[in-house]
Amino acid sequence: MTIDMEDDNLITVAQLKEFAKLTNSAKFKSKDKKETYEWVDKTLGKFRYRTETKKNKGIVKKYIINMTGYSEGAVDKMISRKKQIGKVFLKERTQNTFETFYTREDIVLLAEVVNVYRGQNGTAIKKVLCEMSEVYGDSKFERLSRLSVSHLYNLKKKEIYKTHSLILTKTNPTSVNIGERMKPESDGKPGYLRVDSVHQGDLEKQKGVYYVHFVDEATQWDIVVCVERISEYFLERALDEAFKQFPFGVINFHSDNGSEYINKAVSAILQKAYIKQTKSRNRHSNDNALVEGKNSATLRKQMGHAHIPQKYAPLINKFCFKHLNPFLNFHRPCAFATNRVDKKGKVKKIYKSDDYQTPVDKLLTIPEVEKYLKNGATMETLKQMKLEKSHFDSAKEVSKARIKLFTEIRAKN
Repeated sequence: MTIDMEDDNLITVAQLKEFAKLTNSAKFKSKDKKETYEWVDKTLGKFRYRTETKKNKGIVKKYIINMTGYSEGAVDKMISRKKQIGKVFLKERTQNTFETFYTREDIVLLAEVVNVYRGQNGTAIKKVLCEMSEVYGDSKFERLSRLSVSHLYNLKKKEIYKTHSLILTKTNPTSVNIGERMKPESDGKPGYLRVDSVHQGDLEKQKGVYYVHFVDEATQWDIVVCVERISEYFLERALDEAFKQFPFGVINFHSDNGSEYINKAVSAILQKAYIKQTKSRNRHSNDNALVEGKNSATLRKQMGHAHIPQKYAPLINKFCFKHLNPFLNFHRPCAFATNRVDKKGKVKKIYKSDDYQTPVDKLLTIPEVEKYLKNGATMETLKQMKLEKSHFDSAKEVSKARIKLFTEIRAKN
């Protein structure tokens, strides 16, 4: 609701109070800011603001705020000005102006000089301008010879300079040549790892622990390593520790495009071990889907989402090495899809009940698997490790160890 700035019928604070009750949503409509200031000055005088009680002053002030839409701070400044000089008025804005020294022709000439010198730095350009006037006696450079280096850059910001400048500065894209952008094809061979990072929550700007999650494409062999932070120091240890837990050699290391993996430190580690590094392609969300799906299916189900302080990373890593990783690989069945190609050539994944196997069982079904196994790992030792505990006993052991882990963490907190 808007009303004209005529309220001569209101002459007492009591009337003002009643008026405010009836017109809570009213707003004055003024022609301009100057008229609003004049109305505020008139209102403060009419209701004798300076001599009123504190309570009545509050009513008048609230009335002005509601009707003008100004903030309390702005109205306080108006009231303060009324007390000091006896009048509220809109100050005219004054701004210093300086005489233009460098003409349009000077700026165009400066642009020409910078162009032929291919954007050389300001100090060098100033030297050229001075000598063009003083040494070579060219009168066109008389004013520019007095140009300071700092003001030279001010003139470069003017539109007339930009329209005559041939030096165009662009942001150079950063090219990262680490890792080949492709989807690795394992052809049923073990050693093609999918890798991802999982963060265990923040609490009051404090970061939690991180998990580095490795899943083999062919066998779904699953290794989880817990680290305090995602940095070169911790990642180097995590990679070394994870690779040792795989019974077969690592051939390919595939991750998303995160900087924690696409960097020189990780690249050097992989090159030293003769492991090929690849990264996900743009607009191909399925390239790293295997490990991302496992983040939820295995890791989050075991560790949850709640914040765990970074100092407990070694304790969690011990749990992963001793209990979680053996359970995932020897006692937790995974679904292995059968690919079926339809009439249109589209590959469809079919899951059947008899396609569920533990990673170790899947590994043992690979033809000539012995040539992929590392020293010390054989088909017999893998079968023996599987039979050391039953699936159910291993699952109960992991559950008890997890409860013990979280109990210890809560007790130390």
